[in-house]
This record gives sequence, structure tokens and C-alpha cells, in this order.
Amino acid sequence: MFGKKQIVENNGEKVNTIIGKGTSCEGIINTTGSLRLDGDFKGEIKVEGDLFVGENATVEAVIEARNVYVGGYIRGNMQTEGTVDLTSTGAFFGEMLVGKLNVEEGAVFKGNCQMHDPKSEGEPGVATEDTGSEQSLPVTEG
Repeated sequence: MFGKKQIVENNGEKVNTIIGKGTSCEGIINTTGSLRLDGDFKGEIKVEGDLFVGENATVEAVIEARNVYVGGYIRGNMQTEGTVDLTSTGAFFGEMLVGKLNVEEGAVFKGNCQMHDPKSEGEPGVATEDTGSEQSLPVTEG
């Protein structure tokens, strides 16, 4: 019972970590697998796999993930190697740097989005106007 690792599938993707509905936490989440959030979270999220934000989730965070599926509310900044899917029930407020962005009818998006070439060398980042160097996106308050 306790010795076996449970893995849940979400849209065909295996999810290793789940923060369930009714759960609220703050801090830093680092995981090599995928993460599903159905509760409330505030802090920093680094996911080597995919991040699934459920319809009832509220997230205020700096997010790094391979792909992000947004069905709930996110305020903060997001950086992905791949795709952000903003579903009809999803809302995103902040800055995002993505490979690809899909927005369904009914979704809410307020902020800025930059798309990078996923085939380009180096880590994704935002080029600053004056130096041309790259930097990570900071958290915005508001």
C-alpha cells in the first residue's frame, strides 16, 4: 500500500505529484515528473514534466515547466519549453515565455506573451532591450 508509487494519468500524461482540491500551501515545488494542482498554491514551481492547473486551482507563482495546461487561475510569470494551453475555464494574469500558446474561446489572458524558438540553443529567456542578455521573468504584484 505505502511502498508503491501511485501515478495518475491526465490527458494521457502520467502525473507523479498531485495537490488536491481543498489543499492550500506556499513555498517552492521542484519535481522531475509532472504535477497536477487542484488546490491553492503560492510560491515557485519548477517542473521538468508538465504542469496541469485544474479548474478549481488558484496559483500565484513563478512557473517553469515543459508544458502547462491552465484550467484554473494563475497570476505570475511562466516560462515553458513547449506549449501553454489556456482552456475555456482558465485565466492567466502575468508574463509568459512559451514555445507555443493555445487559447480557447472563453479563456482570460491579461499580460504579455513572448514566443521563443524551441530549436534555438540555450535556455529560454527574455532578451533585455539595452544589453541583449537573457534574464528570467520576475513575479509581478497586483
